[in-house]
Formats: sequence, C-alpha cells, structure tokens
Amino acid sequence: MGLLALDSGQADIMIKGLFSYELFGQTFWITTTHIGMLIIDIVIITIALIARHSMKNAQMVPKGLQNVTELITELVDKLVHENMKQPKKFVNYIGTIFIFILLCNLGGLFGLRSPTADFGVTFALGLITFGLIHYNGIKTNKLGHVKGLFEPVPFFFPINLIGEIANPISISLRLFANMLAGTLIMALWYGVMPWLFTKLGIPAFLHAYLDVFSGCIQTYVFCMLTMAYVDEKM
Repeated sequence: MGLLALDSGQADIMIKGLFSYELFGQTFWITTTHIGMLIIDIVIITIALIARHSMKNAQMVPKGLQNVTELITELVDKLVHENMKQPKKFVNYIGTIFIFILLCNLGGLFGLRSPTADFGVTFALGLITFGLIHYNGIKTNKLGHVKGLFEPVPFFFPINLIGEIANPISISLRLFANMLAGTLIMALWYGVMPWLFTKLGIPAFLHAYLDVFSGCIQTYVFCMLTMAYVDEKM
C-alpha cells in the first residue's frame, strides 16, 4: 500500500500512524485502523445498550428499534441453525462477528478507512476462527481430531497440516483483498476524476456496490466459512 499522488489531487490509501508511544523499549503506533475500530466498537456498544433497553420494554406488536433488533436476531439465528448441527453454542459468536465485520465493511460510507482493509484485522479474525475450529474439534473428537491429520495414510500428514494452517489465512485474505480492492478503486476515483465528476451520482453508485453490496457479501462469506469449518471438525 502506498500513496498515489495525482495531478488532479491525491488518492490516499495508506494506513496512517496518528501518534506513537513507547512501551518496553519499543515504539508502537495508533493508526487510522485503531481509530476506525474504536469508533465502530463504540457504535456497536451504543446500539446494543439502546436495543437492550427497547427489548426490556418490548411490546407485543414490535415497532421502531425493537422491530429492527428482532429482525436482525432472527436472521442471524436462522443462518446459524440452517448451517450448523449445534447452533446454540455458536449463535452469539457468529452474530458478533457478523455485525462487527459488516460495520467495518460499511465504514467507507461514513468516511472511515474500512478496518477490514487492514490485514492485521482480518488475520486476527482468522486466528480466532482457527482457535475455535480446533478447540471444538478436540473437545468433540478428543484424539480423533489429531488422528485425522494422518488420514488416509500417515504420509498425508504434511499436506493435511498445511491445509489446516491455510484455512484461517485464506478466509482472512479473501476478506482483506476484497475490501482493499474497494478502497483502492474509490481512492483512484476521487484522485483521478475532476471535481465535477466526484460530485455526481457515480461515486454514490460505486459506494453502493463496493461498500454495501460487496461488504455484505464478504461478511456473509466469512461467517459461512467459519460455520462450515467448525461444523466439519465437530
């Protein structure tokens, strides 16, 4: 990633360091990714508290925020129940990452650099999925989980091991690459096009496709792959 300086303006796609601090003799940076994630976390917590309050005073005929809360809950619950054999264990986790990734992907609509366009974020999500896969595999199948690495013959162990390690990397790269591509396209559009064209409806169309449509699809794909990998090991 770098900075594209163009004649008609600048298309900035960098992850910028905002300020640094020293810890244990090392320099650490707070970047635009950290700030974006902090804003999204605050939004999620605020919405959750408001939704909790509305559900405590729930009415028989839902309206307003209660209606939206019940709709989202039912959609996530249905998604998990249709794709996992033991859905009750995972519906909260899948719901959490679904909302988090979706809001990160939609961040571009509100002037944020999407945190999921940073591989550090998507790789961390992939590692959490990796831990979840093998924790539940060992918990369910005990030594049979490890035995599976040597099947159908022991010589397949290196291939099977590489395949297991590749899973979290592949799902994190898929999400990262798609969101970074959207960031690049929008940066190029605003950097290359004259002022008049950036004020017309075309940027709105690009945002609708790259942020909303692609963001929703990538959220769905990440959650589906997570459920598929975990369910397979169980």
